[in-house]
Amino acid sequence: MAVSSQTDDQRFMAMALDQARGAAAAGEVPVGAVLTVAGEVLSARGNERERLHDPTAHAEMLVLRDAAQIIGGWRLREATLYVTLEPCAMCAGAMVLARIKRLVYGADDPKAGAAGTILNIVDHPALNHRPEVRAGVMAIEAARLLREFFATRRERDVL
Repeated sequence: MAVSSQTDDQRFMAMALDQARGAAAAGEVPVGAVLTVAGEVLSARGNERERLHDPTAHAEMLVLRDAAQIIGGWRLREATLYVTLEPCAMCAGAMVLARIKRLVYGADDPKAGAAGTILNIVDHPALNHRPEVRAGVMAIEAARLLREFFATRRERDVL
């Protein structure tokens, strides 16, 4: 099995950013996720909370569900999850429970980040699994996408 490189991390994060842009175009908060195993994409999704009327339809949750269905089991021990925004507590908890190998994320989330910013669920000593974490991959692009989305939304709400 090939070890992930910085180039791979950037390539898969670029795919996650594409998913985030698609989510924004659909009126969703622009967060995208890609889940890989051995360098192969198993799932790529953007947020779908509005479309599905589901508070748990975060991009990360959707790719975890897809991947578990594809491999036929809930343990994703060899998976790397790429996400444009630091996961929230729900998503970070799901990643720990799914036993993912690596988490690679873009922008920190100062309001709800649970991979080190507000909470650190992915590295909590009481939990039985701790994925490797790489933060800040293409963070500027991810943060810009979120800022532009919310600025546009605020302008629209004012008018």
